[in-house]
Amino acid sequence: MNGASREALAAARERLDALTDATSADAASLADELAAVTALLDREAGLRRVLTDPAQPGEAKAQLVQRLIGAQVSGSTADLVSGMARSRWSQPRDLVDALEQLADIADLTAAEKRGTLDEVEDELFRFGRIISSSTELRAALTDRTVGGQAKTELLHRLLGGRAKPATERLVARLVTAPRGRSLEAGLESLSKLAAERRDRLVAVVTSAVPLSDRQKQRLGDALAKLYGRRMHLNLDVDPDVIGGIRVQVGDEVINGSLADRLDEAARRMAS
Repeated sequence: MNGASREALAAARERLDALTDATSADAASLADELAAVTALLDREAGLRRVLTDPAQPGEAKAQLVQRLIGAQVSGSTADLVSGMARSRWSQPRDLVDALEQLADIADLTAAEKRGTLDEVEDELFRFGRIISSSTELRAALTDRTVGGQAKTELLHRLLGGRAKPATERLVARLVTAPRGRSLEAGLESLSKLAAERRDRLVAVVTSAVPLSDRQKQRLGDALAKLYGRRMHLNLDVDPDVIGGIRVQVGDEVINGSLADRLDEAARRMAS
Protein backbone atom coordinates (compact mmCIF):
# COMPACT_ATOMS: atom_id res chain seq x y z
CA MET A 1 0.00 0.00 0.00
CA ASN A 2 1.09 3.56 -0.64
CA GLY A 3 0.39 7.00 0.77
CA ALA A 4 -2.93 7.44 2.48
CA SER A 5 -3.71 3.71 2.55
CA ARG A 6 -0.49 2.88 4.34
CA GLU A 7 -1.22 5.49 7.00
CA ALA A 8 -4.82 4.29 7.35
CA LEU A 9 -3.69 0.69 7.80
CA ALA A 10 -1.12 1.69 10.43
CA ALA A 11 -3.80 3.56 12.37
CA ALA A 12 -6.19 0.59 12.13
CA ARG A 13 -3.51 -1.78 13.39
CA GLU A 14 -2.92 0.48 16.38
CA ARG A 15 -6.64 0.46 17.16
CA LEU A 16 -6.74 -3.32 16.84
CA ASP A 17 -3.79 -3.67 19.22
CA ALA A 18 -5.56 -1.41 21.70
CA LEU A 19 -8.70 -3.55 21.48
CA THR A 20 -6.90 -6.87 21.88
CA ASP A 21 -4.81 -5.58 24.77
CA ALA A 22 -8.05 -5.32 26.73
CA THR A 23 -8.80 -8.54 28.60
CA SER A 24 -12.47 -8.36 27.60
CA ALA A 25 -11.74 -8.45 23.86
CA ASP A 26 -11.78 -11.91 22.27
CA ALA A 27 -9.15 -11.72 19.51
CA ALA A 28 -10.34 -14.92 17.80
CA SER A 29 -13.92 -13.61 17.60
CA LEU A 30 -12.64 -10.31 16.25
CA ALA A 31 -10.76 -12.27 13.58
CA ASP A 32 -13.90 -14.13 12.50
CA GLU A 33 -15.97 -10.94 12.33
CA LEU A 34 -13.30 -8.98 10.46
CA ALA A 35 -13.03 -11.86 7.99
CA ALA A 36 -16.80 -11.74 7.44
CA VAL A 37 -16.65 -7.99 6.75
CA THR A 38 -13.74 -8.60 4.37
CA ALA A 39 -15.84 -11.11 2.44
CA LEU A 40 -18.77 -8.67 2.30
CA LEU A 41 -16.69 -5.81 0.87
CA ASP A 42 -14.86 -8.16 -1.47
CA ARG A 43 -18.24 -9.10 -3.00
CA GLU A 44 -19.78 -5.63 -2.98
CA ALA A 45 -17.67 -3.38 -5.19
CA GLY A 46 -20.19 -0.54 -4.98
CA LEU A 47 -20.15 -0.56 -1.19
CA ARG A 48 -16.38 -0.44 -0.91
CA ARG A 49 -16.31 2.45 -3.40
CA VAL A 50 -18.78 4.38 -1.24
CA LEU A 51 -16.80 3.68 1.94
CA THR A 52 -13.55 4.91 0.36
CA ASP A 53 -14.98 7.86 -1.56
CA PRO A 54 -12.92 10.92 -0.50
CA ALA A 55 -15.80 13.20 -1.48
CA GLN A 56 -18.01 11.69 1.24
CA PRO A 57 -17.71 12.92 4.86
CA GLY A 58 -15.94 10.43 7.09
CA GLU A 59 -18.65 10.50 9.73
CA ALA A 60 -21.33 9.71 7.15
CA LYS A 61 -19.34 6.67 6.01
CA ALA A 62 -18.85 5.55 9.60
CA GLN A 63 -22.59 5.79 10.23
CA LEU A 64 -23.24 3.71 7.11
CA VAL A 65 -20.97 1.00 8.48
CA GLN A 66 -22.86 0.99 11.78
CA ARG A 67 -26.21 0.66 9.98
CA LEU A 68 -24.96 -2.18 7.80
CA ILE A 69 -23.06 -4.36 10.26
CA GLY A 70 -23.75 -2.94 13.71
CA ALA A 71 -26.37 -5.58 14.49
CA GLN A 72 -24.36 -8.48 13.04
CA VAL A 73 -20.97 -8.03 14.76
CA SER A 74 -19.66 -6.96 18.14
CA GLY A 75 -19.39 -3.31 19.06
CA SER A 76 -15.59 -3.58 18.95
CA THR A 77 -15.60 -4.81 15.36
CA ALA A 78 -18.18 -2.26 14.24
CA ASP A 79 -16.20 0.57 15.84
CA LEU A 80 -12.96 -0.64 14.28
CA VAL A 81 -14.47 -0.83 10.78
CA SER A 82 -16.18 2.53 11.27
CA GLY A 83 -12.84 4.07 12.11
CA MET A 84 -11.37 2.62 8.94
CA ALA A 85 -14.24 4.12 6.93
CA ARG A 86 -13.38 7.54 8.33
CA SER A 87 -9.80 7.20 7.06
CA ARG A 88 -8.63 8.06 3.57
CA TRP A 89 -7.70 5.22 1.21
CA SER A 90 -5.73 5.46 -2.03
CA GLN A 91 -8.04 2.96 -3.73
CA PRO A 92 -11.10 0.91 -2.71
CA ARG A 93 -9.33 -2.46 -2.76
CA ASP A 94 -6.88 -1.25 -0.12
CA LEU A 95 -9.67 -1.13 2.46
CA VAL A 96 -10.48 -4.80 1.81
CA ASP A 97 -6.81 -5.80 1.91
CA ALA A 98 -6.43 -3.97 5.21
CA LEU A 99 -9.45 -5.71 6.74
CA GLU A 100 -8.09 -9.08 5.65
CA GLN A 101 -4.74 -8.28 7.27
CA LEU A 102 -6.42 -7.20 10.49
CA ALA A 103 -8.34 -10.48 10.63
CA ASP A 104 -5.08 -12.40 10.30
CA ILE A 105 -3.37 -10.26 12.94
CA ALA A 106 -6.27 -10.81 15.33
CA ASP A 107 -5.90 -14.59 15.01
CA LEU A 108 -2.14 -14.33 15.54
CA THR A 109 -2.79 -12.16 18.58
CA ALA A 110 -5.12 -14.83 19.94
CA ALA A 111 -2.31 -17.36 19.53
CA GLU A 112 0.13 -14.98 21.21
CA LYS A 113 -2.17 -14.62 24.21
CA ARG A 114 -2.36 -18.40 24.51
CA GLY A 115 1.43 -18.66 24.33
CA THR A 116 1.30 -20.61 21.04
CA LEU A 117 2.49 -17.99 18.55
CA ASP A 118 5.85 -19.70 17.99
CA GLU A 119 4.11 -22.99 17.23
CA VAL A 120 1.70 -21.30 14.81
CA GLU A 121 4.60 -19.62 13.04
CA ASP A 122 6.42 -22.94 12.66
CA GLU A 123 3.25 -24.75 11.54
CA LEU A 124 2.61 -22.18 8.81
CA PHE A 125 6.15 -22.67 7.55
CA ARG A 126 5.94 -26.47 7.61
CA PHE A 127 2.56 -26.43 5.87
CA GLY A 128 4.10 -24.27 3.14
CA ARG A 129 6.83 -26.86 2.69
CA ILE A 130 4.24 -29.65 2.46
CA ILE A 131 2.36 -27.70 -0.22
CA SER A 132 5.51 -27.09 -2.25
CA SER A 133 6.36 -30.79 -2.20
CA SER A 134 2.88 -32.13 -3.05
CA THR A 135 1.48 -31.16 -6.43
CA GLU A 136 -1.65 -33.21 -5.79
CA LEU A 137 -2.45 -31.52 -2.48
CA ARG A 138 -1.78 -28.05 -3.88
CA ALA A 139 -4.09 -28.77 -6.80
CA ALA A 140 -6.87 -29.95 -4.48
CA LEU A 141 -6.63 -26.82 -2.32
CA THR A 142 -6.48 -24.37 -5.22
CA ASP A 143 -9.00 -25.97 -7.58
CA ARG A 144 -11.58 -23.28 -8.34
CA THR A 145 -14.23 -25.87 -9.17
CA VAL A 146 -14.10 -27.26 -5.60
CA GLY A 147 -16.30 -25.52 -3.06
CA GLY A 148 -15.01 -23.86 0.08
CA GLN A 149 -16.70 -26.37 2.37
CA ALA A 150 -14.94 -29.30 0.71
CA LYS A 151 -11.59 -27.53 1.01
CA THR A 152 -12.24 -26.73 4.66
CA GLU A 153 -13.05 -30.37 5.37
CA LEU A 154 -9.87 -31.48 3.61
CA LEU A 155 -7.83 -29.06 5.67
CA HIS A 156 -9.48 -30.28 8.86
CA ARG A 157 -8.50 -33.84 8.00
CA LEU A 158 -4.94 -32.66 7.41
CA LEU A 159 -4.55 -30.27 10.33
CA GLY A 160 -7.30 -31.07 12.83
CA GLY A 161 -5.68 -32.14 16.10
CA ARG A 162 -2.20 -31.76 14.59
CA ALA A 163 -2.01 -27.97 14.41
CA LYS A 164 -3.03 -25.11 16.64
CA PRO A 165 -6.58 -23.75 16.11
CA ALA A 166 -5.20 -20.40 14.90
CA THR A 167 -3.11 -22.16 12.25
CA GLU A 168 -6.12 -24.06 10.96
CA ARG A 169 -8.28 -20.91 10.85
CA LEU A 170 -5.61 -18.86 9.06
CA VAL A 171 -4.95 -21.52 6.44
CA ALA A 172 -8.65 -22.21 5.94
CA ARG A 173 -9.35 -18.54 5.22
CA LEU A 174 -6.45 -18.38 2.81
CA VAL A 175 -7.59 -21.49 0.94
CA THR A 176 -11.29 -20.60 0.77
CA ALA A 177 -10.79 -16.88 0.02
CA PRO A 178 -7.39 -16.40 -1.64
CA ARG A 179 -8.43 -13.09 -3.21
CA GLY A 180 -6.02 -13.42 -6.09
CA ARG A 181 -3.04 -14.63 -4.06
CA SER A 182 -1.23 -17.87 -4.69
CA LEU A 183 -1.27 -20.30 -1.80
CA GLU A 184 2.50 -19.94 -1.40
CA ALA A 185 2.38 -16.13 -1.35
CA GLY A 186 -0.44 -16.17 1.18
CA LEU A 187 1.43 -18.50 3.53
CA GLU A 188 4.54 -16.34 3.24
CA SER A 189 2.51 -13.24 4.14
CA LEU A 190 1.07 -15.00 7.18
CA SER A 191 4.55 -16.04 8.32
CA LYS A 192 5.75 -12.44 8.05
CA LEU A 193 2.79 -11.18 10.07
CA ALA A 194 3.51 -13.79 12.74
CA ALA A 195 7.13 -12.65 12.91
CA GLU A 196 6.06 -9.03 13.23
CA ARG A 197 4.08 -9.91 16.35
CA ARG A 198 7.47 -10.56 17.96
CA ASP A 199 9.20 -7.70 16.13
CA ARG A 200 11.32 -10.27 14.36
CA LEU A 201 12.49 -10.94 10.86
CA VAL A 202 12.09 -14.40 9.36
CA ALA A 203 15.14 -16.19 8.03
CA VAL A 204 14.44 -19.27 5.91
CA VAL A 205 17.46 -21.51 6.52
CA THR A 206 18.04 -24.48 4.24
CA SER A 207 21.00 -26.67 5.18
CA ALA A 208 22.50 -29.84 3.76
CA VAL A 209 22.25 -31.50 7.20
CA PRO A 210 20.25 -30.61 10.31
CA LEU A 211 21.84 -27.86 12.37
CA SER A 212 22.78 -28.46 15.98
CA ASP A 213 21.25 -26.34 18.72
CA ARG A 214 24.55 -24.51 19.08
CA GLN A 215 24.72 -23.79 15.36
CA LYS A 216 21.14 -22.51 15.33
CA GLN A 217 21.89 -20.25 18.29
CA ARG A 218 25.07 -18.87 16.70
CA LEU A 219 23.36 -18.31 13.35
CA GLY A 220 20.34 -16.63 14.94
CA ASP A 221 22.54 -14.35 17.06
CA ALA A 222 24.73 -13.39 14.09
CA LEU A 223 21.78 -12.62 11.84
CA ALA A 224 20.06 -10.62 14.58
CA LYS A 225 23.16 -8.46 15.02
CA LEU A 226 23.61 -8.14 11.28
CA TYR A 227 20.03 -6.99 10.60
CA GLY A 228 19.40 -5.19 13.89
CA ARG A 229 16.22 -7.19 14.56
CA ARG A 230 15.34 -10.35 16.42
CA MET A 231 15.37 -13.26 14.01
CA HIS A 232 13.09 -16.29 13.76
CA LEU A 233 14.66 -19.23 11.94
CA ASN A 234 12.48 -21.42 9.72
CA LEU A 235 14.60 -24.51 9.22
CA ASP A 236 14.59 -26.93 6.29
CA VAL A 237 16.97 -29.69 5.20
CA ASP A 238 18.01 -30.27 1.59
CA PRO A 239 21.10 -32.45 0.89
CA ASP A 240 21.53 -30.73 -2.47
CA VAL A 241 22.16 -27.27 -0.99
CA ILE A 242 25.36 -25.92 -2.48
CA GLY A 243 27.91 -24.83 0.10
CA GLY A 244 26.10 -26.46 2.98
CA ILE A 245 23.60 -23.71 3.79
CA ARG A 246 21.28 -21.16 2.20
CA VAL A 247 19.75 -18.30 4.19
CA GLN A 248 16.99 -16.05 2.84
CA VAL A 249 15.87 -12.94 4.71
CA GLY A 250 13.20 -11.15 2.73
CA ASP A 251 14.56 -10.76 -0.80
CA GLU A 252 18.19 -11.20 0.25
CA VAL A 253 19.74 -14.62 -0.23
CA ILE A 254 23.00 -15.69 1.43
CA ASN A 255 24.71 -18.82 0.16
CA GLY A 256 27.76 -20.54 1.60
CA SER A 257 28.98 -22.65 4.49
CA LEU A 258 27.77 -21.93 7.99
CA ALA A 259 31.23 -21.10 9.28
CA ASP A 260 32.00 -18.81 6.34
CA ARG A 261 28.74 -16.89 6.74
CA LEU A 262 29.21 -16.47 10.49
CA ASP A 263 32.74 -15.22 9.96
CA GLU A 264 31.53 -12.77 7.31
CA ALA A 265 28.76 -11.54 9.60
CA ALA A 266 31.32 -10.95 12.36
CA ARG A 267 33.57 -9.01 9.97
CA ARG A 268 30.69 -6.85 8.77
CA MET A 269 29.64 -6.09 12.31
CA ALA A 270 33.19 -5.08 13.23
CA SER A 271 33.62 -2.75 10.22
